[in-house]
Amino acid sequence: MDDKKFYVSYNSVHKLVKKLSLELLESGYDPDVIVAIGSGGFIPARIMKTFINRPIYAVGISYYGIDKKHKDHPTKIQWIDEVQSQLVGKKVLLIDEVDDTRATLAYCVGELLKFNPEEIAVLVLHNKLKAKDVEFPVEIKRYFAGMELADLWIKYPWDAEDIEDHTAKEAQMLDALAKEGKELY
Repeated sequence: MDDKKFYVSYNSVHKLVKKLSLELLESGYDPDVIVAIGSGGFIPARIMKTFINRPIYAVGISYYGIDKKHKDHPTKIQWIDEVQSQLVGKKVLLIDEVDDTRATLAYCVGELLKFNPEEIAVLVLHNKLKAKDVEFPVEIKRYFAGMELADLWIKYPWDAEDIEDHTAKEAQMLDALAKEGKELY
């Protein structure tokens, strides 16, 4: 197993989202809309729609410039101004793939709060167990993470150039973990 990378297949993403949908419903949170942060939140949000059947709005947030250099702070590259009235007084479920530094998630929450939603819950597939650069605003009371991980580089299937190789690497990783007595899914 590559100790610096954590491979995730589409099947594992689906299992995590299904688990998260059950946790969401069991918690009593019934969102009116889903907001997906692109690009990593698009696929988990679409899978979540299968389980809770809510409309999805997409936002684009970038922490990198066109030159692929890290910026000082996230910026909007695509936003939902044209549907902002549909967020006023609504329960919003904000979805992204990973909570790493939290900068993108917190920035997006701050922007969504400007639309006066009733409540915003945050949902991620993976939360990296590390110090975050920022905290969520106090308005965030509900946070759902499918899995807590060490600060590893997560290899998602939508970034794979060869999906069969990617899926095989996840299988090898899971086999190695199973031999250590650790089951993830």
